[in-house]
Amino acid sequence: MDWTRLVQSVARLMLPVCASLPCFSTAQTDPPKARVDNVVDEYHGVKITDPYRWLEDLKSEEVRAWMKAHAVHAESVLSGLPQRDDFLRRLKEVSSAGAAVNAIRHVGGQFFFQRRAPDENDFRIIVREGLKGVERVLVDPTKLGEGKKRYSIAAWSVSPDARYLAYSISASGSEDYELRVVEVATGRDLGERIERFYGAAIGWLDGRSILVQRRRQLPENAPAVERDQKLVTYLHRLGENPEEAKPVFGYGINPDIPGGIDMLWQVETRPGWDFAVATMHTGVTPEKELFVAPLSALSDRVVPWRKIVRFEDKVSEFDIRGDELYLMSFRNTPRYTLVRTGLAKPELARAETVVPAGEAVLTAFKAQRDALYVTTLDGGNYRTWRVDYQTKRAEPLPLPHPGAAYLVANEQGTEGAYFQLNSWTRSRAHYWFNPKTGRAEPTQLIPPHPIDMSGMEFVNVKVRSHDGVMVPMVIIHKKGMVRDGNNPTLMLGYGAYGIENTSPVFNPRSLPWLERGGVFVWTGVRGGGEYGEDWHQAGKEKTKPNTWKDFIACAEYLIREKFTSARHLGIKGESAGGILISNAIAERPQLFGAAIIGVGMNNTLRYETMGNGPGNVPQFGSIKTEEGFRALLAMDGYHKIAPNVKYPAVLLTHGINDRRVDAWMSSKSAARLLASTTSGKPVLLRIDYDAGHGGGSTEDQRNAQQADELAFLWQQLRRPAT
Repeated sequence: MDWTRLVQSVARLMLPVCASLPCFSTAQTDPPKARVDNVVDEYHGVKITDPYRWLEDLKSEEVRAWMKAHAVHAESVLSGLPQRDDFLRRLKEVSSAGAAVNAIRHVGGQFFFQRRAPDENDFRIIVREGLKGVERVLVDPTKLGEGKKRYSIAAWSVSPDARYLAYSISASGSEDYELRVVEVATGRDLGERIERFYGAAIGWLDGRSILVQRRRQLPENAPAVERDQKLVTYLHRLGENPEEAKPVFGYGINPDIPGGIDMLWQVETRPGWDFAVATMHTGVTPEKELFVAPLSALSDRVVPWRKIVRFEDKVSEFDIRGDELYLMSFRNTPRYTLVRTGLAKPELARAETVVPAGEAVLTAFKAQRDALYVTTLDGGNYRTWRVDYQTKRAEPLPLPHPGAAYLVANEQGTEGAYFQLNSWTRSRAHYWFNPKTGRAEPTQLIPPHPIDMSGMEFVNVKVRSHDGVMVPMVIIHKKGMVRDGNNPTLMLGYGAYGIENTSPVFNPRSLPWLERGGVFVWTGVRGGGEYGEDWHQAGKEKTKPNTWKDFIACAEYLIREKFTSARHLGIKGESAGGILISNAIAERPQLFGAAIIGVGMNNTLRYETMGNGPGNVPQFGSIKTEEGFRALLAMDGYHKIAPNVKYPAVLLTHGINDRRVDAWMSSKSAARLLASTTSGKPVLLRIDYDAGHGGGSTEDQRNAQQADELAFLWQQLRRPAT
């Protein structure tokens, strides 16, 4: 569709009714303000007025024209900022200086991983014969669309015999996935096309059968909330019609296994197992229910699943070694403990403690041939330990240099363990711990990055929040920086789902900001996972205000310690981090000079109407209960925007194909901010029409968006002229 022509056409149609509907065209300097059309909702006796409900209809030509006009305006403003081209040039330099490698997996003696070479725009799937063998490209997303669509790779999994690789792709970041399969030895596409694939789990029954979770086939006019409901895992045999695959686990499939319509149902198998393990979970809380069934019974008319773990057991991870079941649980121990019980008849009440709860949070583990390998997190620092099966003695893996070490790519039955070592200022690397020598040996799967960040330094601090709780924060800047209160500073936060936000990561893309004298700050606010499930629960539902109160305390610390000042302080959060940023600027607008909200969930009272909304109820609450409504109203940054307030400069970014947080979340916030702010500072709505929630974007897209963001921030926060 020609969007410019659409904007102009709609503008001409609106000319006769300018008194009630603002006129605009792409030729105007300022974008259109949104018309007010109040909708009043009553929740548990409380009336809430929504002036911009009409912007939620993304199929409306008026709405699409309004959004496009703002996108055109934002592009015009951002592309014209003085430092934008310099930021983009430097971002291209650092992002193309070395190869990016992720998702390393070890199967059948071969290593599979995703890599984006310096001259490439997208990640490809690579296979290497052993650590030092020949490499081959298995999947190149740039060759999948035949020039018609831009695809990106999402989930992928290798069959137990390493014969096949199944992978999912989506177009333009939409997360509407299709599953395909290639032969590892030849790279030949098998012609499998499974639409409506959901999530990141692809299981293998054997070398010819896969277990895939799928969405239902719905009519085009079905409500958005039904899109991700009533999921089912199917057993699909390669070469057969996927619509005739046998359902083995999921909503309504197993009459004796009750589960809600928003549950996720997955089936997992591993080499050497004689059975399958099925999990039922919400996807937004850590606890799971586990079921087992013989592999040979997955083809039965009714699969005889046997429950071995309940939600009440608070189990988040599991592994199996022989006839022993290992479980990671936060029941009565919010920082988790690791226990062992028999698989035939698990008795969690009598389970043996292998790794007791401690100060650090237990985050992951693997039952390898020689020992258990366990990763712990302490306020943003990961460590990996080797735990002897018999003595239970835990010893830290030796590290070649300080950093955060965590488990990756460990095929069950492997001697030792593979782990990744991250640092703020040193290139990340991949190692194998050799139990025979007791040393960590570099694998070279992640080549050293040529970018030098040794000129930067970081400091870990803890900040006292409003209620006395100490919040971790990491501050990164150039060595020798003077703390005079004038340093342009970008403070980032998230605070949701128990995801930690302060662990070390080598990020050359931060250099364009740091080299100019800017400061980066990572905050570990409550709602995240820095200190286990207690930390998560302390920023969730009715305790959610702690998230932005912690963030505000971190901002006040930076100002008090003269790292920066309010006029030079910018903040950013994405997705659920939109709750954090929208509330921070609503409650303390004078504390910040600028704010960026990316794909933000800013209007929480309405999030349950989105396709991804109902599944998030366990994380944020529901308007269906009075307690849930009160919690959602308290975290609704959109409804807190008040008239005649001097708000900071705000940039809202969104991908139009976002299926996790609908783009109207940003549109409504932009409309209300534009109508309310009296600061004279810009409010921009940047829409990418070839992107979604961000995961499927190309390197060029990431560079362009980050250049826009950094130039926007620099324009607002830069040091005063001397």
